[in-house]
Amino acid sequence: MKYFLLFLLIPFAIFSQDKVEKRLLKKADKIHARAYTVDTHADAPINMMDMEGFDVGAKHKYEEDGTQIDFPRMKEGGMDAMFFAVYLGQGKRTPEANAEAKEKALKIFQKIHESVKQNSDKVALVTTAKEGFAAHKAGKLGVFIGMENGWPVGTDLTNLQTFYDLGLRYITLAHSFNNDLSDSSGDPEGAEHGGVSKLGEACIAEMNRLGIVVDVSHLSDSAFYDVMRLSKAPVFASHSSCRALCDVKRNMTDDMIKVLASKGGVIQINFVADFLKKPSAEVAVSIKTIRMQTMKAETTPEEKKRLNAELRQIKYKYPSDVPTVKDVVNHIDHVVQLVGIDHVGIGMDMDGGSDVIGIEDVSKIKNVTIELLRRGYSAKDIRKIWGENTMRVLSQAEKIAQMK
Repeated sequence: MKYFLLFLLIPFAIFSQDKVEKRLLKKADKIHARAYTVDTHADAPINMMDMEGFDVGAKHKYEEDGTQIDFPRMKEGGMDAMFFAVYLGQGKRTPEANAEAKEKALKIFQKIHESVKQNSDKVALVTTAKEGFAAHKAGKLGVFIGMENGWPVGTDLTNLQTFYDLGLRYITLAHSFNNDLSDSSGDPEGAEHGGVSKLGEACIAEMNRLGIVVDVSHLSDSAFYDVMRLSKAPVFASHSSCRALCDVKRNMTDDMIKVLASKGGVIQINFVADFLKKPSAEVAVSIKTIRMQTMKAETTPEEKKRLNAELRQIKYKYPSDVPTVKDVVNHIDHVVQLVGIDHVGIGMDMDGGSDVIGIEDVSKIKNVTIELLRRGYSAKDIRKIWGENTMRVLSQAEKIAQMK
């Protein structure tokens, strides 16, 4: 008899769970209708530059081409604005190579501007929180611009003004290798400057003067602490996660997160699988080997496409090593418990390595909101996580620049 009763209760339990899920989705929809959602690190320009015929204004399918960002999917998912990254893998640091890096960066800026202009009926280039909110009110998506790797700055800091005038509002000082500005957390040769270089110190001062946010993602621990000592404006980690939950150098320690928060900064949680959840040794070696190849400046677009396809295959070969939405929110929880709700945001690194089950592309970001709701976060908390905290840092950097 008890098994018969249990059998009768199963459909009721499924129905009840379905009602809960529908209620959570409805609540998430309401939150996204009011919130200003901002992602601080989007590698869509890689596809815009390297994929023949790729149109960021047209809807694509992740299952077909592996891309994660375009304007229609942003709209569908409730993503209001993203920082498109001007990214270059670190190359040689000769005057000639630096000049070439600058020219490549300028072409990426141009491509971003052209794409916004071609979609001006639904997209706007924005550089401040005020402009972002205004675009949102007008029903338009916002494109901010950040730079991942300060290599294009070279040794000529007047380049900062050029990039600022083109809309640049943050710079990740270094990427996976050391450069003239700073040591990286990923350089296999180890530290070169012992943190931020003398040129890097001058660069930070000029960024503060202009109102360009200093981004500490990818930096060595010593470089991070140098930035915190040197910057007069709050900084952020545009796409980093918590080392306490996933012990890799790319992530931030609890002490680093505390120092960042004490200066008014924000850590935006990265959705790259191996920064959210430590993979098995076999998978870790495979991922590291592939990533180091993709990050080399000499790697061709065709080779990058092949390598990224290999990375995606790891997900299907070792599904237990791939994080879920719960893993993402575990990192958000950790920051909130450590330093409070005002110092965490989201920088998914889509089209640059983001790989989370349940958030395969930008159209599925409400799954993060739903998981936050499940854990008891209020609508006010979620608005802060999804954009308000980041916009505060951007506004403060702007105010400090105006005082100089």
